[in-house]
Amino acid sequence: MQRNNSQAKAVAIVSGKGGVGKSNFSLNFAISLAKLGKRVLLFDMDIGMGNIDILMGRNTEFTIIDFFEKQIPLKEIISTGPENISFLAGGSGLTDLFSLEESAFKRFLAELTHLTGQYDYILFDMGAGINQDSSKFLLCVDELIVITTPEPTAIMDAYSMMKYLNSINHLIPFYLICNRVETTKEGQDTNKRLQNALRKFLTKEITPLGLLPDDKTVSRAVIKQIPFILFNPEARVSKALIEIASRFIKQSFSDDLTVKNRNFLGNLKRYFLGKKAHK
Repeated sequence: MQRNNSQAKAVAIVSGKGGVGKSNFSLNFAISLAKLGKRVLLFDMDIGMGNIDILMGRNTEFTIIDFFEKQIPLKEIISTGPENISFLAGGSGLTDLFSLEESAFKRFLAELTHLTGQYDYILFDMGAGINQDSSKFLLCVDELIVITTPEPTAIMDAYSMMKYLNSINHLIPFYLICNRVETTKEGQDTNKRLQNALRKFLTKEITPLGLLPDDKTVSRAVIKQIPFILFNPEARVSKALIEIASRFIKQSFSDDLTVKNRNFLGNLKRYFLGKKAHK
């Protein structure tokens, strides 16, 4: 699939609440996509609690904060991770991204524009939950991957977040991952519960991408600061994630509508710079 002259697909990875394994999924998902031949940039947007670099045991020289405070170009802040993924480490002051002066945000957009042609996917690992500022950013992306677990509170929080986002933009495609499932039936029941709720109350379809089993490999890998898909590629959770990544790629490139409507950079200008950005 040749897309050298097109923009990367911008995908936000979100959860309704913390503690469901979102950041760990984001990192290992990025590596899985790279294993399948895709060029991936992982952007740590977990505001105030960025930990992507910690999960892979990397000490990064710069974070996104250095771009804004020290004017270091984005290309110099980007680090290379496992399987040649690229990643941008977050920082404790990342909230500034949503309240930048116009000149600083325009600079951010200009440099991000140059990056979009170099990747197939830009994955944004968002902070748990949602607020007014982060919701504006989420409205800019091309697709959303929602992470939940079978816990009732996680399901309810995921539904509430999707309900809110759908109320302000019903066109954004939602994908669903159920993490830490004890049995296949438990995960399938969770997915069906959310699917039925969205259909009944929001007239919205959500595409389940798959289930990730509750596997001790994950916690062992976190302790070793090695992504679990590299720590034990033969583990159940690793094999399940490769299947999810493969399914996502097929869904992603078969959806002509999202390709036609892809306008991440234009959306950023509209939502964060206002009408004068179009003059």
